[in-house]
Amino acid sequence: MNNFDLMETTIARVHAAMRAGNVTAEELITAYLDRIAAYEDKGPAINAIIMTNPQAMAEAAELDRVFRETGEFCGPLHGIPVMLKDNVETHDMPTTAGSKSLEAFIPDEDAFITKKLRQAGAIILAKTNLHEFAIWGETISSMLGQSVNPYDPTRTPGGSSGGTGAAIAANIGIIGIGTDTINSIRSPASACSAVGLRPTVGLVSRAGIVPYSLTQDTAGPICRTVEDCVRTLDVIAGYDPDDEETAWSIGRQPESYLPYLKEDGLKGKRLGVLRSFFGKEAINESVNKVMEEALLVFEAGGATLVELDDEIDSDRMIREVSVHFDDLKTHLNAYLSGLRPDAPVHSVEEILASGKFHPGIEENLKKALKLDVGTAEYNQKLIRQAAMRTRIMKIMADHELDALVYPHQQQLVCKIGEGQQQRNGVLCSATGFPSIAVPAGFAPSEQAPIGVPVGLEIAGRPFSEGVLIEIAYSFEQLSRFRKPPISAPAL
Repeated sequence: MNNFDLMETTIARVHAAMRAGNVTAEELITAYLDRIAAYEDKGPAINAIIMTNPQAMAEAAELDRVFRETGEFCGPLHGIPVMLKDNVETHDMPTTAGSKSLEAFIPDEDAFITKKLRQAGAIILAKTNLHEFAIWGETISSMLGQSVNPYDPTRTPGGSSGGTGAAIAANIGIIGIGTDTINSIRSPASACSAVGLRPTVGLVSRAGIVPYSLTQDTAGPICRTVEDCVRTLDVIAGYDPDDEETAWSIGRQPESYLPYLKEDGLKGKRLGVLRSFFGKEAINESVNKVMEEALLVFEAGGATLVELDDEIDSDRMIREVSVHFDDLKTHLNAYLSGLRPDAPVHSVEEILASGKFHPGIEENLKKALKLDVGTAEYNQKLIRQAAMRTRIMKIMADHELDALVYPHQQQLVCKIGEGQQQRNGVLCSATGFPSIAVPAGFAPSEQAPIGVPVGLEIAGRPFSEGVLIEIAYSFEQLSRFRKPPISAPAL
């Protein structure tokens, strides 16, 4: 690599370097494989990667050949390495959802978004760890164990897409893919000083992704910059006949989201500060302090902040509005029962009978077996979801708001061995609305040399991704809060 700095690089920088002859796809993949060797099991030992793609170098060599012979890239993500959460299907590597019960099972096809990424020229570099079957937020699985936050070795990287978040934070790969049922894209982004975009349900296909709750599931990017999230969203968004929910995206998706990357995107925006999503206890003070500094950036960029006193309780929403557990048995069983006869398990009951799962999810699996879709309580939750959608829309209408802002998590991401508390991602999960988590700064902590990352969430109306991108990009360009962890320096 001639005059090419791998650290904190982006899609645009890599492509400029490729055109200048300063880096090839093979050199790029080699450099990231070297970083995996240095930091996955050693150094910060992030323990984020279930497996690397044995064909990655061959795929890179083929992309280099095409570029040499034609002078053209194979697509908008030519040669860009992807860290793919291991509940997203790959036809050439196992897809385990982090569970020993699916160990070594290779699906017949790629998921819709995997196909889209590969068609765009991206290379699936690795499958990343997740909280097993995406059931919760600490990123611990029977396949790999506990993933570690590269900023603080005593803390989790958030979850459930924590392997993706930790790898991207540590400058392993450029594009990360997560899935999100309650918090699971935005939680690792918040905990790992990254950007995480949860699209409106219906903008990105879930076909070929191991489901948790199809009422609430979506997939989206976790990257180091807003721009790379946008370049990824452009590729993976759109109608897929195998996910009927994506029919809602027709006519609501622009040709590209790149024009929304406006440095002055905050000018004239009205943002509602949802105060009920800020904690009021001593444990919340460090996050609140970071948030108050971050909120000043919005005003510096020309936005108006509107204080909202509407009482919305995110913990109550998880209990009484979210249907994640109610859906789990029915939706996961429908997926598992459709796998080939040689798949090791075909139901939640068979997972439990196999004993091949992390003991931490046993209680939740058993809880899910007692619940179902279509019950009186389930239908009541769906009614509450509809009411919450209208309530959020009315709050935004009454105050003429472009978006809501609040901390993704009211307290710092939890220590290893503990459970996440006071996360706010459920607001968009239970409504299906879009949101973006962006770095808001760092809170001091004894074990974290530069502090523990704090993430700020920006939420909007359905299919308002363009507006959210304007706000997030302008905020990012003004603040520059993202910092790489010192535990994973350049090699």
